[in-house]
Amino acid sequence: MDEDKQGKWGIIYCPKSGCLHPKKRWERIERCLKKKGIDYDMVMSESSAGVERLVTMMINNDYRTIIMVGGDSALNDAVNCMMLVEKKVRDKIALGVIPNGLMNDFAKFWGFKEGYIEQNIEALKLHRIRKIDLGCIRYENSKGERCKRYFLNCLNVGLAAAVANLRRKTRNILGLPMLSFIPSSLLMIFQRLDYHMKIKIDTDTIDKKVMTVCVGNATGYGMTPNGVPYNGLLDVSVVSHPEMTQLIEGFYLLYSGKILNHKDVRPYRIREMLFEKAHKAPVGIDGRLMNTPVGAFKVQVEQEVINFLIPN
Repeated sequence: MDEDKQGKWGIIYCPKSGCLHPKKRWERIERCLKKKGIDYDMVMSESSAGVERLVTMMINNDYRTIIMVGGDSALNDAVNCMMLVEKKVRDKIALGVIPNGLMNDFAKFWGFKEGYIEQNIEALKLHRIRKIDLGCIRYENSKGERCKRYFLNCLNVGLAAAVANLRRKTRNILGLPMLSFIPSSLLMIFQRLDYHMKIKIDTDTIDKKVMTVCVGNATGYGMTPNGVPYNGLLDVSVVSHPEMTQLIEGFYLLYSGKILNHKDVRPYRIREMLFEKAHKAPVGIDGRLMNTPVGAFKVQVEQEVINFLIPN
């Protein structure tokens, strides 16, 4: 093992999509790192495949602290890469984040705020580690191959997956979270609003038209507001197809953190669930659409599998 890498940070900088001056953004971070006396190596990635390649490189080169400068999608790529290595190797690595993405929900959960660079770096420097859970979807792809994908924040099936994708696209154009929420919500009227799903959750079987299902390892962009990534459980919100007036009420409750008060939302807390059928429903992981699984798929929790750096 390279002794020099034990205290050195390996930083992967993922420029925000649409950012006009990514170099200047990095220079701000770099000045703060030097001010705080942080020893680091930085590499830049602009794609999902690049993140996975660079995380693998850092693991193979014995970096013990890997910091993602990016959003939910970059973190998702990082943890999926880390889950490919042996547990004894992964247990020696701490993962941290400096939020810099189109969607930063998981960082926000812990109190890391985009733009507060000095505060975020100071918190990471304390090196306070929390063992966190991941959600996992196991499915077959169109080639009949068995696959799995992990998530930090949430997995969405149905309308919320499509809306999250629209929010990514509109925020890329408009820049601000609330400004991206408004057009993406309006664009919902052009989306399919319900999907026939058959879901087994504990002793319950849901077999009906459902608007969306959110499985949250954390807050799930407001859909699972009580979810936490350290209790060995996943929060689930099953949303039936409301009338238009109830849909408007639902948006208000969602963005005021009270979505579970809506009469068309059915909450659960589970370790494992099975989607026996979710015909043509889009599936999103941590805000990014994935190729829709073919046939049935299972979602479960993996308890205390990642060392995550959190504020004091």
